Amino acid sequence: MLTLKNLYHFLFLLGLFFFPFNSFDGIKELGEFKNEAGAYFLFLGFILLLCSKKINIPIGSIIFKIIIIFLLWCIICTALNSIGVYNSYFKHTSGLNRFLRQYTALLISSVVFFIFYYNVLKSMEIKEILFKIRKVFLYSLFIAFFVGILETMIGVFGISVAKIPLEIFNYFPFLEKTYFSDRISSISYEPPFFAIYLITIAGWMFSYIITNKGLFSYIPTFLVLILTYFSGSRTGLIVIFIQLVIFFITITPTEKYFKYITKIIVVFFFLTFSLFLFNGDKIIKSFEHKIETLDFKGNLKKNLSNQSRFGIQYASLAVFKEHPIIGVGFGQQTYYSRFHYPRWATKNNYEFKLFYQNQAVRTFPAGYNMFTRLLAETGLIGVSILLVLIFVSVQKSRHLIKKSKDEKQILAIILLLSFVGLYINWMQIDTFRIYGIWLSLAILIKLSQENITANE
Repeated sequence: MLTLKNLYHFLFLLGLFFFPFNSFDGIKELGEFKNEAGAYFLFLGFILLLCSKKINIPIGSIIFKIIIIFLLWCIICTALNSIGVYNSYFKHTSGLNRFLRQYTALLISSVVFFIFYYNVLKSMEIKEILFKIRKVFLYSLFIAFFVGILETMIGVFGISVAKIPLEIFNYFPFLEKTYFSDRISSISYEPPFFAIYLITIAGWMFSYIITNKGLFSYIPTFLVLILTYFSGSRTGLIVIFIQLVIFFITITPTEKYFKYITKIIVVFFFLTFSLFLFNGDKIIKSFEHKIETLDFKGNLKKNLSNQSRFGIQYASLAVFKEHPIIGVGFGQQTYYSRFHYPRWATKNNYEFKLFYQNQAVRTFPAGYNMFTRLLAETGLIGVSILLVLIFVSVQKSRHLIKKSKDEKQILAIILLLSFVGLYINWMQIDTFRIYGIWLSLAILIKLSQENITANE
């Protein structure tokens, strides 16, 4: 029997499946979420939840309380900077307009979607949460892998015939591939967002090693690693490697380390040998290129995008130095940091002239780092609140790993890996539109409540 509850549960799963699909033109009025396919299903699911008139809010949760405190501080610090906000104007956008848009985007992720996640999860068993969400992510990974491999064949190995089967995927909802390079983005708009998707699902895919036996238990992990490699994302490579190390340290007794490591090495060399048989020269050149991209110092000098990224972060810290306690107001960073761009970042860098400082281009420059952005906008107080949220969520996950068993423990391990990966990723992206963080926080609350009930 189809009920309202079943319908919004289904929309929840669709939202998770489609969240990495963002290469399409959506509804302009949705702002930051206009190109986010998953958001459309989550919005619709939340509306149905409201229609059900049975909304649960985790008021007693310390996690939820910290989120509310942060949301309130964003309003307070902006109000304390009201004169500056009123006088700010850049790229045809007033300071007040910018605050409202940015704060609305924050509310959508931290309240609307978060409450929706929590209400869906609250009515699910722990085992159901683990297996259903993981299966949805696995299905999306299969599609991402097929699209990614075809994209790799075209962009890396120059096999143009691969465009023929790829055309079939262009009929898939919210997916269109027309541009190819040696960095794949698969089902996402560009490699950095694809890396966020891979970081989000990594822990879920690693967990198959715990719950399954045989070769299949390692396949999801290798699919994630292969796609991360060809995405060319330096952050993705480093973060997922850290997640993998933490995963094995968490699940494996010391005496069994070599058993798992040996299996991984054997499968890795088998796959590598097969690829070298296919096209060894291209593999070597691709590997050399990836090693070169990890040369951060050299890339800072040669790569304009990296100059822009670090230059904007430097400017944010300069703003923080001038307004250390309360910042300049939520969403107001660019109005101040544009006067602090360092010469070494702007010299011979067309990105600043054409995009970041160009009044005709209405898109605001990204902050490229959540922590430097919030230091500038919300000061030490705002960043401290966020750091408390990070600390509490990681510590609770570690506690649950030690105190739980079976599916609860596995889910706690996934949460720890997700938090570590996505929080580190915040060091190179400044958006709250990271579905995995808010989903993981909602699961953490559910898991904590289950653990309390079990101990009573």
